[in-house]
Amino acid sequence: MRVYIEGDGFAWKSRTQPSDDPTPHLPTGLKLAAADPEQNVLYLARPCQFIGPPLPATCQVNWWTNDRFSAVVIDAMNEALDVFVSRYPGVKLDMVGYSGGGNIAALLAARRHDVQSLRTVAGNLDVAWVNTLHNVTPMPNAISAMDSAVELRTLPQIHYSGDADKTVPVDVARRFQQAVGGNCVRVEVVSGMTHSSDWAAIWPQLLKNPFPGS
Repeated sequence: MRVYIEGDGFAWKSRTQPSDDPTPHLPTGLKLAAADPEQNVLYLARPCQFIGPPLPATCQVNWWTNDRFSAVVIDAMNEALDVFVSRYPGVKLDMVGYSGGGNIAALLAARRHDVQSLRTVAGNLDVAWVNTLHNVTPMPNAISAMDSAVELRTLPQIHYSGDADKTVPVDVARRFQQAVGGNCVRVEVVSGMTHSSDWAAIWPQLLKNPFPGS
């Protein structure tokens, strides 16, 4: 089963003002899932996306801002995945994450025993480094895929980055590749693609790229 995890969505109205609803205006993760020709596809939105307005009282703004990569959120995403996996005993998972969803996909891959591959698209795999790059407020509760990189050393994985992406530049994937090490990880730089480009339009072709060593 190929599992897609959405990006951060509409988390902020501006650099200092959070949004009232994190549902993405451009749901790239959802579009990637819809473009996948495989039969068994699961899409997971991020906390509080696609359930308002109005949002339930449990949807506090911190869940899509400062705490969007906190242990509580990662645990919640893992539990949501468990609900679906429990219906299909023995199923193997191919994880795919877009932007911040790439961070979560990698973190879940590192902790689970049913994941057989990982792909990210413009994945924010080094949260602290990206925050420093953009001079935004640090997220002290954030868990970053970079911290679990060595645990993914033997997992087949490809990280796609656009050479025109200023939000999560190619260096993020390359830093992660170096941290993972080994021969199972590859970075694919896609010409002309920005962070918000139409990745879904080229996704069926990108899915044909073999994993390293295969």
